[in-house]
Amino acid sequence: MVACMLRARTVGHSVRPPSLPTSLRLRRGLLSQNNGKESPPPPPPQDGPRSSMFIQDQLSYSAVFALGFFKRFAKLSILGIFTLGLTGIAAFEGAHIWVENVELATDNDPETKRWEWDRDAEKWAGGDAGGTDPALGFKGRHAVRAAWMSENWGSGSRTGVIKHTDSLSPGRLNIIEARLGYAEEFLTLALEIAGDVIPTGKMHPRTLAELTTRHADVLERMGTRDAIFDARSDYENLWFGLSTEGAKNFRVALKLGDLNFRLGENKDALEWWTRTINMTQGTQQPEGSALPAVSQILPSSPSAQRTLVSTLVSLSGYYSTSHHLKEAQKIQEAALSLLRSTPIPSSASPTTPPHLLHLLYMLHRSSLISIHLAEVLYASHSSRESSLSYLSEAAKSAESVVLGLSGKAARSSSQGAVNSEIPPHGISLLPAFTKSNVMRRPAKALLRDARRTATEAWNLMGILSEGDDVSDMRKALDCYERAMAWAGVSAATPEGPQGSGEGMPEAEWRKLWGNYVRARDAVSEQGRNVRSN
Repeated sequence: MVACMLRARTVGHSVRPPSLPTSLRLRRGLLSQNNGKESPPPPPPQDGPRSSMFIQDQLSYSAVFALGFFKRFAKLSILGIFTLGLTGIAAFEGAHIWVENVELATDNDPETKRWEWDRDAEKWAGGDAGGTDPALGFKGRHAVRAAWMSENWGSGSRTGVIKHTDSLSPGRLNIIEARLGYAEEFLTLALEIAGDVIPTGKMHPRTLAELTTRHADVLERMGTRDAIFDARSDYENLWFGLSTEGAKNFRVALKLGDLNFRLGENKDALEWWTRTINMTQGTQQPEGSALPAVSQILPSSPSAQRTLVSTLVSLSGYYSTSHHLKEAQKIQEAALSLLRSTPIPSSASPTTPPHLLHLLYMLHRSSLISIHLAEVLYASHSSRESSLSYLSEAAKSAESVVLGLSGKAARSSSQGAVNSEIPPHGISLLPAFTKSNVMRRPAKALLRDARRTATEAWNLMGILSEGDDVSDMRKALDCYERAMAWAGVSAATPEGPQGSGEGMPEAEWRKLWGNYVRARDAVSEQGRNVRSN
């Protein structure tokens, strides 16, 4: 029965093979699609070896990614450093090119040469061609330009350096301006290189002398005793072996006189000043004469004129401070008589900027000598009015210098001093001076010195004007306020020392502030007494 049923099922229906697992059916389908191509290997079994291979793949991928990241980072870093380096080098060399071709360029203006400001100008080893001497080489020329940059542009955020320990006080350290310290170091390096180049004969004949002059000038402005000694040594080398003919000898002799005076060697100072006067005037000092003879005719050379009046100022200051009052008065009166032959510039007689600067330079020196003479007359127990007259003249001259340099207008008052809406605010040099490489520095120094001179003249007038009367103290107070205004500080409503103005030493400012406070309190006290009575 069973057999019959099996045969009947076999005849009526085809026998189905047993069903395959799904994975085998998928593999067969893939094989049919590949048309005989080799199929990819089956996935690893889900056991321990497959898990370890997966972890290794992940670690390999992470290591490759990290390595690629650091490679890209290194490339970008190198590129950035290279770019910054090129930028820094370009900026460094660009600054040196600017200084070489712009700041150290010569001034070919005929008027500048006529008034010989080119002779008095700073030279940085380039001779009449300007710039620096090519014979110094790459390092030497960069050292010279770096010295100029340090001196004129500063040295960054540092304000002072410790340098030049005083040999007379071994335990004492001197703080000097950082810009001067770095400038001196660069100039020392340039001088060493110049010394090595001298045997080759390729260097300009004046290069060593000009570098030595610049080095001595920086040392002189440092102000320490050792620095002044070194500066004097440099100028002595210039005088005995390196200096040239003409105006340079005049200025070297004047510098040696001033430096010897600062070192307390007055006899040597007098000898150098006398030598300077004789050279500028073309005269010879009489034998046995203790006082230098001052001619009443100015030299024909404008540079010699400026050197002569500067020497007379130094000589006047020496005699005034060394209790030689008679000699001081003779020198001062002779110097003022000589300087009266110099015309005072005015708007009615326009001049060229070099001529104007020369006249203002001479006028300022006359104001200094007038202050010295006023002090000598007061010390000699002369009348107070004579001292006040010379002080008023000095104040007028100094104010005229400031107004002439800044292009401000002025008019004279009945008292003789300049009386306009001054001291003007925002005093600055005329563009004709600031744009000239030759005149910029002497004009800037003259503006600073003239303001200080006007301040000192008004301060001394205030001291001599003080008295017991209310009117005297009010006049003194007006003088002190005027002095403070020229010092660059307003005295309208001060409650305490506000600090000195530009170019005003702190010690001088403190004295001026004390005088002002004393006069202000005296006037206030006298006013209260008058009201109470």
